[in-house]
Amino acid sequence: MKNNLQKYNPSMNWFQHFLMICSGGNIHILKKSPSEWNKFSGIGGIVLFTAVFASLSAFYAIFTIFDEIWISISFALLWGLMIFNLDRYIVSSIKKTGSVWNQLFMTIPRLILAGFLGIVISKPLELKIFEKEINKQLNTIIERNKKQLQNEMNGRILQQSGPFDTEKKQIQQKIAEYQKSYDSAAVELEKEILGTKTGLTSGKVGYGTNAKRKEELKEKRKQDLENYQKQAQPRLEYLDKETSKVYTNIENERNKTEKIEDRFNGFAARLQALEELGKNSHIMAIASLFIMGLFITLEISPVLIKLISSVGPYDYLLETTENDFRLYAKEKIEKGNHATDKRIEDFKK
Repeated sequence: MKNNLQKYNPSMNWFQHFLMICSGGNIHILKKSPSEWNKFSGIGGIVLFTAVFASLSAFYAIFTIFDEIWISISFALLWGLMIFNLDRYIVSSIKKTGSVWNQLFMTIPRLILAGFLGIVISKPLELKIFEKEINKQLNTIIERNKKQLQNEMNGRILQQSGPFDTEKKQIQQKIAEYQKSYDSAAVELEKEILGTKTGLTSGKVGYGTNAKRKEELKEKRKQDLENYQKQAQPRLEYLDKETSKVYTNIENERNKTEKIEDRFNGFAARLQALEELGKNSHIMAIASLFIMGLFITLEISPVLIKLISSVGPYDYLLETTENDFRLYAKEKIEKGNHATDKRIEDFKK
């Protein structure tokens, strides 16, 4: 019978060996239980491909942020190794021995962690899958932000230049009043000379006493106009200069902001675009949900496989090995305690 079992014992190829290492199983125990090789190879394959997808996801995310290929590759490898090691630990820490409730209690936190990792891995890959749609939505967001920015700039221009414009209008209105008084005096003088009879003229043709008085009034109003214009000119120049500064400063700020907006294609911006696409299109929302569900399922599948699979030879051998170590440790502790008690008694004697 023993010879028949030795003849039946198959050999483990290098790929199976590698996948079982990926599964987090104890290779020495797995070599003694060939019937478990397929199950652990499958678990290891899922863990491996999850790490590969995590690396691709991290590469795309970091390349979007830094636009440096070697930094992206380095971080992607580091992230993939971390996810690989974490998944191996999650799977290997699930023990099939014990009650069903105990297994569920141990599995639930691991399922939550695995689900969270699935979401983290899926998001960058979603951004890559919907890259064309996201680029179009980014252009829409940029144009919307530019329009909003322009409205804000216009409001700030009105707020900052408003006092200058108001004062300038008041000065111009005052100049217009002086100009109107001067024009009125000039018209009255002309009517007086021509002999046009009105309530304010004598009706006599020629340059008489009334005409001379009206000419003096005209000259006075002309002088008032010129004096006020001369007095107001520096103030008008100052107001124009300050208003020009406001427009220049806000225009420079707008140009800088627009340059930043034109590069509005980072990771967070793409997430915003993907979210808006999901809100605007039910098909996009469903597709995004299915992709996320796919990676969550991929991430939690090793845990579920360990949970729903029946107890096999590997689990019994693992429990026996661990129990042997516990008994050995307990025996060593008891012997140590006994030796210590004996030394204390000998010391007292």
